[in-house]
Amino acid sequence: MPDSNYHFDTLKIRAAYDPAQHNQAVSPPIYQTAAYEFRDTKNADGLFALTEAGFLYTRVNNPTVDVLERRVAALDGGSGAIALASGMAAISYTLLTLAEGGGRILTSPYLYGGSADAFRRIFPNFNIHIDQSPNIDDITALEKDIKSDTKAIFVESVSNPTGVVADIEALANLAHKHGIPLVVDNTFATPYLLQPIKYGADIVVYSATKALNGHGNVIAGIIVESGHFPWTNGKFPQLEQTEYVLRDRATGKERNFLEAAPDAPFVTRIRLTYLNYFGAALGPFDAYLALIGIETLSERLDKQVSNAKKIVAWLEKNPHVAWVKYAGIPSNPYYKLAQKYLPKGGAGNFFLRF
Repeated sequence: MPDSNYHFDTLKIRAAYDPAQHNQAVSPPIYQTAAYEFRDTKNADGLFALTEAGFLYTRVNNPTVDVLERRVAALDGGSGAIALASGMAAISYTLLTLAEGGGRILTSPYLYGGSADAFRRIFPNFNIHIDQSPNIDDITALEKDIKSDTKAIFVESVSNPTGVVADIEALANLAHKHGIPLVVDNTFATPYLLQPIKYGADIVVYSATKALNGHGNVIAGIIVESGHFPWTNGKFPQLEQTEYVLRDRATGKERNFLEAAPDAPFVTRIRLTYLNYFGAALGPFDAYLALIGIETLSERLDKQVSNAKKIVAWLEKNPHVAWVKYAGIPSNPYYKLAQKYLPKGGAGNFFLRF
């Protein structure tokens, strides 16, 4: 049965894996190998040119990691994904690819501290400038912050740690009006509580270290591509540039990533450039741990949401608590957005002050 016919709770266990291709192993095997033998020179040629599916070198791709990538893509409704050694690698490779050679990223003031520090300290050294707009909740005002060299809008679906909920559909419409993609860090919500691609997001990133894995035993990151963004609009020449390594072996004609990997050109370019040369590779054992964690994703998130609601209800009545921020309660300014985007619950995180 094709993965598209499965519901979420079946996808999280079965998507992207056929036991018949792995000696009938029920659980995806750990392919703890650095490299792979070629059947012949024709096979090697096809693998390098992306005209044949397979594996070259575990820094670039690996059968265990491949199951993780395709499974998360299936859960998110994406066309392709790439797994990396951390969530910060996922964010970094995404923004480096989007603004390669220089540009701006328009973002929110509600960000994970590691992202905010990297945006301030590291990216300007690569001529990538981050504009943190106070207008992220006001689409009309936010539009004025988009500049001619803005390459993307980047937000967290549920911000870490303040629990601000992004209006993904409105942000996607604004981004597409200006020919740029919307990038959503969906770490806290996970694809169980929210699938940003359904609301127009073009790229979704995760720290799989957190809720996706859920067991505190692995560091990992994932980038998911929607497959819908028109990369040929002239704003992203790096994806339209032909590459010698992607040449058609029969004719010698060089191709670009849009031609070589039309379903997922963005993550494929990251795989063969930033992952290949910068090397933030996820190991097969870590990918296996992430897969095992994902098998209990919905059960864990349901419990976390249930617990968060009970704790927040108690905190709201506690005289020692000045305030508590949780989008799942009516008093929160983001409650209406949470009802739209997070009907299963506003994630398991809340923010308070004594």
